[in-house]
Amino acid sequence: MPLNQRRRNGANMAAYTRSVICLVSMERSHLLSRRSGVIVESKRYVRGLRRKPVRVLMPEDVTDKVIRPPPAARDAQGQKPGKEVVPMKHHEEGSFKAKSNVHLTVKNAVQNDLVDGLRFERALPGDKRLARLVSVARSRTFREHQGKILLEGRRLICDALDAGANPQMVFFSTVDRLRELPLDKLKRATLVKVKFEEIKIWSDLVAPQGVIAIFSRPDPSRLDFGNKGHSVPLSLICDNIRDPGNLGTMLRCAAAAGCHNVLLTKGCVDAWEPKVLRAAMGAHFRLPIYPSLGWDDVEKHLPKPVTVHVADSSCGPDGSREPENSQVNESHKPFKAGDYGWVSTKPNPKNTRYEEYESDSDSDWEGGRLSLPNVDAKLYHESWAQSPTALVIGGETHGLSVEAVELAERTAGRRLFIPVVPLVDSLNSAMAASILLFEGRKQLLKLMQAPGGQWKSKAGEQFS
Repeated sequence: MPLNQRRRNGANMAAYTRSVICLVSMERSHLLSRRSGVIVESKRYVRGLRRKPVRVLMPEDVTDKVIRPPPAARDAQGQKPGKEVVPMKHHEEGSFKAKSNVHLTVKNAVQNDLVDGLRFERALPGDKRLARLVSVARSRTFREHQGKILLEGRRLICDALDAGANPQMVFFSTVDRLRELPLDKLKRATLVKVKFEEIKIWSDLVAPQGVIAIFSRPDPSRLDFGNKGHSVPLSLICDNIRDPGNLGTMLRCAAAAGCHNVLLTKGCVDAWEPKVLRAAMGAHFRLPIYPSLGWDDVEKHLPKPVTVHVADSSCGPDGSREPENSQVNESHKPFKAGDYGWVSTKPNPKNTRYEEYESDSDSDWEGGRLSLPNVDAKLYHESWAQSPTALVIGGETHGLSVEAVELAERTAGRRLFIPVVPLVDSLNSAMAASILLFEGRKQLLKLMQAPGGQWKSKAGEQFS
């Protein structure tokens, strides 16, 4: 065969081979795109070679791999949620429109997953919900106006859920952390999976547990407290408790002593402060706590009749800690605020709670001290809890309010004190509250367990 004819046959064969390769490549790309539901438009980049078959090259940023969404649960239509791929427009005749570049528009959306049948979200980078909610939930103004509280840690969140609190949003670092919570009580909450580093940034704990929850501010009258059967007719009134640690400890002691409820005056720190929550160790969901009460409202939460006692850190105007013969002269009735260990000696002009007690009458002041109602003194271990009782504990800085002493006088109460050895300062208010509360519980239980049970039934009706 002549040389020229062989060359022509070779050129024809090369052209035929090129056309077959191009056709197979296009059909293969078309079939794969149709099967996955994604249309990928590509342009053939042809490099002409001398006397060699032509190869079809694809750009580096485009491959013939099928783009599939990540594995996830199917939605109501049977489709798997995930990254939504916007297909390119297909040519009317079934061929692909050639372009210089291939653009796949991927719409970033929150990915939904399931854990034990409960749907949760995966927070995308830049999600500010955790930072925003944590920062505002730490504000007392926000908690009061928006009606939201922040709880951190598995135990505290479980206590809130068991008591019937309403969860709104839960942030967790791992699925295992979420499974530690009662999932059946989180069906109405929004669950968001975030990185542990995010929780560590916004956590108040030294060793965060990886779970933070936002709850609706609980209504104490609607919560389900599990220890109602162990409570006694004893109420704790916290007056001017400004230290979060002290208030949290007092709430914990009140729950342990089986108090019927806890009443907080307007001068106290917020009961839902993070430090108070940590110190209380779940006491918020063990007994009713009524915050920010005026003294008129305090009396409304007490039974009728009730005896109100106030805590005192001294036994007399001489300041001696140990009375003679370990007895108190009950006939002694103090007339000065300085005679009370935790009562302010004069009004604080910077505190609005004391402004109303300023008087222009010289008869109300003697030696720069405000005259107070007459209330007898009594040792803490003597008999003082013989009926439905309330105990008022004042703050160590501002002391008891004048209304507290007046309420004790009207209800025939006493000022109770705990004697300590000489040259030792008075006890911490939270420590004194624990001693007095457990002493009151012991005296009330002794009466309630007495034969007859008449007083027990009456007390139960008053505190029901």
